[in-house]
Amino acid sequence: MNISLLYHAFGLREQRCHSISYESNRIILNIQTREEKLRCSNCNSKHVIRSGYTERCFRCVPIGSKPVLLKTKVQRLYCKECKSHRQEHLHFVTGKRSYSNKFARFVVELSRIGTLKDVSSFLHISWDTVKDIEKRYLKRHYSNPDISKVKCIGIDEFAVAKGHIYKTIVVDLDTGLVIYIGQGKGADSLDKFWEKVSKKGVKIESVATDLSAAFISSVLSNAPNATLVFDHFHVVKLMNDAIDQIRRDVYRQEKDLNKRKVLKGTRWLLLRNGKDIFDANFRTRLDNALKLNEPLAQAYYLKESLKEIWMQVNKQEAETVMDDWIKQAKESKVPRLVKFAATLTAHKFGILAWYDHHISTGKVEGINNKIKTMKRQAYGYRDQEFFDLKILALHDKNYAFAG
Repeated sequence: MNISLLYHAFGLREQRCHSISYESNRIILNIQTREEKLRCSNCNSKHVIRSGYTERCFRCVPIGSKPVLLKTKVQRLYCKECKSHRQEHLHFVTGKRSYSNKFARFVVELSRIGTLKDVSSFLHISWDTVKDIEKRYLKRHYSNPDISKVKCIGIDEFAVAKGHIYKTIVVDLDTGLVIYIGQGKGADSLDKFWEKVSKKGVKIESVATDLSAAFISSVLSNAPNATLVFDHFHVVKLMNDAIDQIRRDVYRQEKDLNKRKVLKGTRWLLLRNGKDIFDANFRTRLDNALKLNEPLAQAYYLKESLKEIWMQVNKQEAETVMDDWIKQAKESKVPRLVKFAATLTAHKFGILAWYDHHISTGKVEGINNKIKTMKRQAYGYRDQEFFDLKILALHDKNYAFAG
């Protein structure tokens, strides 16, 4: 077989194929290291003498749907230079593995477009072998992300499984790369990340997060010079939760059955952006519900005006709008609105910090959705280290190969 074909198809540089056989629907290439390529694996000397061999078979990339085996006699060599007995070094295999490096790269390529089970079924190898190959590749390329140029980060948590098991991820908002994965969702889940930041001398300029007390305390303690920005999506979500609870309270307290019918099923209308309700029937139904109850109407109109905090020309005007909003919420005397106003007051510095750094956790939320999709496709992950490596490599689905 042509030496150039052996290299480009199977990654063999120093071997020749002296025969091809077929057995049990498999193609077997009988190869042997060329005489001039035999060297001592200890000192790399050419002055060696053969002193026996061991037969070994290695799985290689298939030809079509046919599995291919590389069968060779691994020579035992005596070196005249260093006086040692060693087996020859096979460049196309790593260690004592039963498959070639070319086959391992082929498995990783297939893993981009299929699950572990799909790849193992297609190549007729065990599921564990596919996982070990991919895990080894991911560990070598993605286990230690470079954070030397990180300036702007986003922090969020996601659920790993039922039973309140969480992981915390840190994302470089400039590149969209996951640069850290912590266990749990408390302040301690970020300790190792801050240790790494301190060790590398990284200067974090801004941090986007939700209103989690644990994340806030962690950032303020470990990056006091960084600007902490609270994601506006989470602020709006808290307001939506408040108005939904007010709707529930109003419905429970209402005794008139006709009024209860009007209020029932209005959750979607109350939470939706008012400008997007074009249907006249829906608009009429919403107006009727608001006319029936003053606290619900107050909450709805405050919800609609909340977004104006992030639509001002500068930070000073935004602060004026925010103070006015908080004043109206407190004057409404609606307990849930008063409570939400207190929350806004406590987090005012981080909400207005958006005008200093226009960042949010949008990229982090997008990555969380990708993680959920990946988790569903795999029906969960038993190996948490492998799961973490898959997350770190989530940004790069097009692996690059050399050789």
